[in-house]
Amino acid sequence: MKTRFSRFGIAVLFLLCSSLAGCAKFATFFQDLLGHNETSPAQIGRLVAHDLLSRSEYYLYLAPFWRGIHYSEACAGFGAAHLAGLLHDKELLARLASRYARANTDSLTDLADHVDANVYGILPLELYRQTGEKTFFQQGIALADAQWVDPRPDGLTRQTRFWIDDIWMIGALQVQAWRTTGKPVYLERAALEIDVYLQKLQQPNGLFYHGEGAPFFWGRGNGWAAAGMAELLSELPPDNPHYPAILAGYRRMMDALRRYQAEDGMWRQLIDTPSAWKESSATAMFGYAVTVGVNKGLLDPSLYKPVYEKAWEALLTYIGADGRVAEVCIGTGKSADITHYLTRPRVTGDLHGQAPVLWFACALLERNR
Repeated sequence: MKTRFSRFGIAVLFLLCSSLAGCAKFATFFQDLLGHNETSPAQIGRLVAHDLLSRSEYYLYLAPFWRGIHYSEACAGFGAAHLAGLLHDKELLARLASRYARANTDSLTDLADHVDANVYGILPLELYRQTGEKTFFQQGIALADAQWVDPRPDGLTRQTRFWIDDIWMIGALQVQAWRTTGKPVYLERAALEIDVYLQKLQQPNGLFYHGEGAPFFWGRGNGWAAAGMAELLSELPPDNPHYPAILAGYRRMMDALRRYQAEDGMWRQLIDTPSAWKESSATAMFGYAVTVGVNKGLLDPSLYKPVYEKAWEALLTYIGADGRVAEVCIGTGKSADITHYLTRPRVTGDLHGQAPVLWFACALLERNR
């Protein structure tokens, strides 16, 4: 990536310091500290967030039975709002709040009772956390509570379908509800759900099948699982009865990811298949999940700091000057045919990839606090 953000003074300091033995690293650190390095999490995060805001239209579901904002845009908006809060960027936050305030008036949240629809609630709940605007809280908490209307006899949500994506779709929304209310019921819901998904879908090697009848370790699917566990473990108290099993499952997965990471820092479309192409959305999700684990003291930094650092450096080569992320697998349903995964189209700028880059940038910023 070419330099785009550095101010003249920082550039001069960099040139002066790099001409002296031992000062180049200090110059890079100084740029990172001020957020002016083109590859810093702050600058990359802003770049991706501004790309989201540049899109004049929402990315919508246009199914015959519901109309609403697609979960990938919800996840990107969630990451952008969290980033704005971390950077104390009032302008960015105001633009995000304006964009999604329209969702309360444009009939864009007429959502079906479906896990991919309800997860939209993570976005208004994050905007409420950053702005205090009660309309956002009301919208988001209604979607969180809707997941547990008329639960199954085993206590799981009726939205349970045992696709690994749901570990994020259910877990992240319930964790957000906990963050905004402090009510333990939301953490308990998420912990129960994720514990059962671990028992059902995690394999002995630590990775997850896409779902029942889909015995493949799909990259982004495993990314949803990794990110969902990281979200929950960042809030779940150790005395919760589900905590030991979830932590053990998370650590098994992180150990597997460490072993399957490519030399350049990326992960593949099928994690355990060397011939599969390197895929950016999964890499960003795994980088995020590992960084959260190190931040929260769940993972050994000596083993896992190099993992997320390599992942971030690798991802930078996939992000264009316009903030759009390349080599993103399009939306993918589960399949019993390996060819289904290996031949999926790859695109640039798909919000499935934009969203986790924002999460990853946020986790790195929190790491450096």
